[in-house]
Amino acid sequence: MTAARPTPLPIAFAAGTLGIALFSGMDAVMKGMTIAMGVYNAMLWRFAAIFVITSLIYLAGRPSLPGRDALRFHVIRGSVTVVMALSFFWGLARVPMAQAIALCYIAPLLALALAAMLLKEKVGREVIGASLLAVAGVGLILLGQARAQMGEEALLGTAAIIGSAVCYSYNIILMRQQAMVAGPAEISFFQSFIVGGFLLLAAPWLAALPPAGQIAPILLAAALATASLFLMSWAYARAEASYLAPTEYTSFVWAALFGWLVFGEHVSSYTLAGALLIVTACVLAARRKPGLVARDTEAALP
Repeated sequence: MTAARPTPLPIAFAAGTLGIALFSGMDAVMKGMTIAMGVYNAMLWRFAAIFVITSLIYLAGRPSLPGRDALRFHVIRGSVTVVMALSFFWGLARVPMAQAIALCYIAPLLALALAAMLLKEKVGREVIGASLLAVAGVGLILLGQARAQMGEEALLGTAAIIGSAVCYSYNIILMRQQAMVAGPAEISFFQSFIVGGFLLLAAPWLAALPPAGQIAPILLAAALATASLFLMSWAYARAEASYLAPTEYTSFVWAALFGWLVFGEHVSSYTLAGALLIVTACVLAARRKPGLVARDTEAALP
């Protein structure tokens, strides 16, 4: 039996970029849902819809039970996702979309350090200097927020988003580890199952039926999230986390566009300059030559 043909890294990069675009659209839908019915119910009903979609896709293939390693990564990533998503969407309802996404750009930079520690991927010495540059970018965004006098709610929202970004940096590493032992359908199914299970623990106290006007947004958010997860799982199975991390930067364009079209938000010069510093820092830290995934790695993919 011949080894599977390797996937060119630019194709994996393009798939990851498209996944980010769809996820940015989901963020815009979720912001509206969070404002309408609160972060918990927006999350609960979105994951309920995702669970139905992914169950149909995953179970149609008559899958076998996941192995021990795969199940461990499913549980760990699901747990991290709960904290990451709740804090992000809570903060997103309180700050402009472009600002929230710009702050999240520290996640790929943190992921580079984690990739070196956990995945043994090679990361250059530029990481320390790039980290300082990224911190300066975050400071610039916060300075703009202070000058705009957005209020205490926006400050708390900003803190929540930074906390979410820290969780997401680990999530990037988990995507790579998880994608090496499970396929996209399995990953999507178990993530919706585990995250939904965690959310259901608080249902007796917090759950409420969604308003009729929120049914379509719930289904749209679920479809966008599922498609995004499939694309990103496919991409991270074929390229290293440190190579794909920069795809996150394209979300700023989408966040600015959706924020303007849907919520009438405008990007401040401070947010734009801060995002530029953070993106520059991450690109400098992640510089590498493109190539192909090793044949033995590609052949082992599910």
